[in-house]
Amino acid sequence: MAGIDHAPPPFFKQGPAPLALLTFYIAISVALFVVDLRMHSLDLVRQSISLLVDPVQRVAQTPGSLVDYAGNYLRGIQTLDAENKELKHAKLTTAPDLQRLAQMESENERLRKLLSVKEREKAQGQVAQILYTARDPFSRRVIVDKGQQSGIVGGQPAIDEAGVVGQVTRVFPFSAEITLITDKDQAVPVQIVRSGQRSVVFGLGNGQLELRYMPANADVQVGDVLVTSGLDSVYLPGFPVARVVNIERDSAYSFARIFCAPIAGVENFGELMVLNPREALPPAPPESKSRSGDGGNDKGLRPKNKRPSKAN
Repeated sequence: MAGIDHAPPPFFKQGPAPLALLTFYIAISVALFVVDLRMHSLDLVRQSISLLVDPVQRVAQTPGSLVDYAGNYLRGIQTLDAENKELKHAKLTTAPDLQRLAQMESENERLRKLLSVKEREKAQGQVAQILYTARDPFSRRVIVDKGQQSGIVGGQPAIDEAGVVGQVTRVFPFSAEITLITDKDQAVPVQIVRSGQRSVVFGLGNGQLELRYMPANADVQVGDVLVTSGLDSVYLPGFPVARVVNIERDSAYSFARIFCAPIAGVENFGELMVLNPREALPPAPPESKSRSGDGGNDKGLRPKNKRPSKAN
């Protein structure tokens, strides 16, 4: 009879304690982490694993991507069809008004020529794409993709489909910087459409504007639209600038605080038009010299009173 083997079966064999194994694995992990952090020795391993796993990930994502693409394609077709119908309807609706407008413009030009009135300057320019905003978070500036190579010069106004956006302040070879009208350094001469009053609107740096130098009892109402007055050499008259949103009147102060919101999409990314430089305005007439007591030079203004000489 063979001897009985007293060794325990493999299932009941005991190895190292679990705590010892956990400590050993933690030590190895920490050592690998420190070595990789200091020597970057596992970069090649990570790149190799990423290279092997990337095709698998792409294959796994293919069904979902195809479903998303098909859904976006169908939704795009529906959206385009709806927009096409709306544009056709709008075209039919506005066609009579556009035809009348063209007729009125031609009639107006004929009347101006008959009356020998100087024609208003034409608003011409070139479309530019907004690339990004300036790096200074305390300013309101954008960078466009047109610069010196496109004939852009400093001082040119910029507008969008709604109104005035800003003014070109710096020009680079292939780009230009436009300071928005909401910037603290910007001021635009404006006129209230309803009452015809003229003033200046200033940017506040927070997306709003303030209409200054208006008396506390001025005829200004919430909702009034401000347009460029054309009293400078930058903006042509008639472009929408802002709309009055809040008025603070205090009898203790001479001027009212009038806050406005820009009409144009000054904080939106997209396209805008940089208008050509405006024709220079005629120089202002020289101011007359004040006649004050002994300080002014009165020669030629009034004769001196001479006493008659006594006869001998």
